[in-house]
Amino acid sequence: MSGSIRWLRLVGMVEGVSFLLLLGVAMPLKYAAGMPEAVSVVGMAHGLLFIALWLVAAWAWARGLSGKLAFLAMIAAIVPAGPFLIDRKLKNAVPTPSIAEPRDP
Repeated sequence: MSGSIRWLRLVGMVEGVSFLLLLGVAMPLKYAAGMPEAVSVVGMAHGLLFIALWLVAAWAWARGLSGKLAFLAMIAAIVPAGPFLIDRKLKNAVPTPSIAEPRDP
């Protein structure tokens, strides 16, 4: 498995967890407990991870991941638990070799 797909899966998992924390923990704390700072902290972390996921997906596409899978990974970040749903496809993805990557003997 290529390193770029591994990074995409890892960032996807962390981004997915941050989205679920935002929706399931920080938002209830904001509205039920009057703690708006929870959304500020978790929301900022989630936003940075969302951007990181899109950048890593673009990088993986540049390194040989199919455009369809890279696009699906980007769109999955918008859906709650989306990165968890796309992870199996990413795990089984076989990148096309590029000129920059030498083939294994």
